[in-house]
Amino acid sequence: MTARSKFMFDADFGASAPPPKVDLARHQAEIAEAEARGYRNGVNAAEAQARTEAERRTAAALEGIGGAVERFVANLSAIERKLEIEAVEVAEAVAKKLARELVAREPLAEIAALATTCLSELRSAPHIAVRVHESLHAQVQAQLSEIAAMRGFEGRLVVLGESDIAPGDCRLEWADGGVVRDRAKSEALIDEAVARYVAARAPHGGNLGDS
Repeated sequence: MTARSKFMFDADFGASAPPPKVDLARHQAEIAEAEARGYRNGVNAAEAQARTEAERRTAAALEGIGGAVERFVANLSAIERKLEIEAVEVAEAVAKKLARELVAREPLAEIAALATTCLSELRSAPHIAVRVHESLHAQVQAQLSEIAAMRGFEGRLVVLGESDIAPGDCRLEWADGGVVRDRAKSEALIDEAVARYVAARAPHGGNLGDS
C-alpha cells in the first residue's frame, strides 16, 4: 500500500522570514524632515505666543494711555477754570488799583463828569446841591460854576464840603431826586458780582487749588 503525504506542498512554515531592508538615505531624509517639521511647529508656537503677549501688552498700554488722557482732560478743564477765575480776580484788583490812583491824581474828574451830565439834563431845576469832600470844596465850586454856565443851567448851584464824603465821591441833590457817586459801594457790588462768578465756575465740592 502506498503511503500518503501529509502535506501537498513543499513550503516550510517553520522557518522565519528575513527582515525588510531599509534604505539608509531615505531613512535619514525622513528623520531630517521630521526634525524640520518639529522645528517649524515650535517656531510657529513661539511666534503665536509672542503675538498674544504683544497684543496683551499693547491692550494694557492703550488702556493706560486712555486713562491718562481722561485724567489730563479733567485736569486741563480744572486748570482752565482756575486760570479764568484768577484772570477775573486779577482784572478786578488792577481795576481797583487804577481807579484809586486816578482818583488820587485827578479827584475832580469823576465829579465833573457826573455834574456835567446832571446839569445838562436839569437846566430848569430851581437848584442843585453838590456835596463833596471838604478839601475839594473850592476847586469843585469854581469848576462846576463854569460847567453850569456852559450847559445853560439857570438854577442855583450850591457846593457843600463835608468830611464824611471820600475824595472823588460826591452827592448831587435836587428837588425831586438825586444821584450819588460812592466808590466804596461800587467796589462792594463788583466784589459781590465776582464772588458769584467764581462760585459758579468753581467745581461743586472741590477746590481749584488742588488741581
